[in-house]
Amino acid sequence: MNSTYQQADAEQGAEVIGEKKCGRGFALSMPSDANRKLASGWLWLGIASLVGAGLFAILLVLSRTPYIQDVFPWVDFFHTALVVHVDLSVLLWFMAFAGVLWSLNSSTRFIGIGWLALVLASVGAAIIVLSPFVAVGKPLMSNYVPVIQSTFFFTGLIVFAIGVAVLVLRSLIAVPSADLWQGGEGSIRIGFYAASISTVFALIAFAWSYALIPDVFESTQYFDLLFWGGGHVLQFTYSLLMLAGWLWLADACGAKIPLTPRLASAFLVLGLLPVFYVPVIYLSFAGDMGAYMEQFTLLMKVGGAFAPVPLGLAVLYGLGAAGSTPATKPQRAALLSSIILFAIGGGISLMIGDSNTIITAHYHGTGGAISLAFMGLAFHLLPRLGYREPDLKWATLMPYIYGAGQLLHIIGLLWSGGYGVQRKVAGAAQGLHGFAQTAGMGLMGLGGLVAVIGGIMFLVVVFKAMRRSA
Repeated sequence: MNSTYQQADAEQGAEVIGEKKCGRGFALSMPSDANRKLASGWLWLGIASLVGAGLFAILLVLSRTPYIQDVFPWVDFFHTALVVHVDLSVLLWFMAFAGVLWSLNSSTRFIGIGWLALVLASVGAAIIVLSPFVAVGKPLMSNYVPVIQSTFFFTGLIVFAIGVAVLVLRSLIAVPSADLWQGGEGSIRIGFYAASISTVFALIAFAWSYALIPDVFESTQYFDLLFWGGGHVLQFTYSLLMLAGWLWLADACGAKIPLTPRLASAFLVLGLLPVFYVPVIYLSFAGDMGAYMEQFTLLMKVGGAFAPVPLGLAVLYGLGAAGSTPATKPQRAALLSSIILFAIGGGISLMIGDSNTIITAHYHGTGGAISLAFMGLAFHLLPRLGYREPDLKWATLMPYIYGAGQLLHIIGLLWSGGYGVQRKVAGAAQGLHGFAQTAGMGLMGLGGLVAVIGGIMFLVVVFKAMRRSA
């Protein structure tokens, strides 16, 4: 990959690092040093979140794997670890990498606010990680944002949310100059900006739910309802960032995407449109919690396919017609693995019925796809943020190993869910009475361990590249 620097925007001091500027190519030009340093800070937070998530993931997988699980009889520990693992590997990692992309998509204005957002998010994340060891609390496996019932944990969650709110506010007001919104680059920026708007709706949904839902339910049910609306909206945020990332990665691989920038931008805007229906759901709320939850589920099932299907097909077509060079193999591996996992996860969503491990299979597919897109972008961005090139051999293997592990994990969960194995349980509570159920969860355990190995590979490759500047 070429790391030469070219002048791109005199007003912002923006630089293009081996990218095409304002052409048809779907690539983002690099901003000023100040924004690149801020983006690096968010990347460090994201990597730290994955380190913590990986440590908890090893214990989680072992505590649910047949025969091995008997050595880990701490069901309460399982649930506490699961809370922290999910929050680190999804909420904190995804939002931290969103901070990377939004920082790169901003001008240098209000840079101090950007650093304030990073500090707040980092403090909140640290409190969340420490909460199981500092304050005893009951773990509640609420959807989207599982929690530990302790003041310490909720303090961390609120501080992190404030950091995200400040981050999004800056991303909306520190808008780059108009000439950086042209062509394929403009499409990428529209995707990132749309994700910012979606996050605003998510934050409003969390607050609206808090004001709307009476605190009279059993604890887990209350938090399910509290985070249901905003959690669904955040999926649109993650998807929009992933889709814009797909375009960027495809361009880095030399793919000739059969879309004009205007059409690509239209698809990305289409991916945002369902979010504008969220206020209608709240305004029409009449106390029926079942209808409230069903509307958000339907919104995600229907609206969530608007943009990924056409953009995913276009990217795959472009990749099929493109050659491959050693320098771009990591991006290509991450991109292909991401698209495949997202398609599988999306397809599984159509099979969801009862509350069993089929639901878990669905979100491991879509969540794994988003992670792979972000990992591929991290490899692509490392030299553009002033770090060394990632090791091409291991950076290329890593997406396939992580993706294969997630695929085995998903198949095991899907298989077990078909036999009625419930999610969010461990040990004897899983009710593994037959060979089919045991085999399914065994495959889940094997796939999970392989995915963890892939995640560790990602961390090692990134750490080696980031330990000193290029």
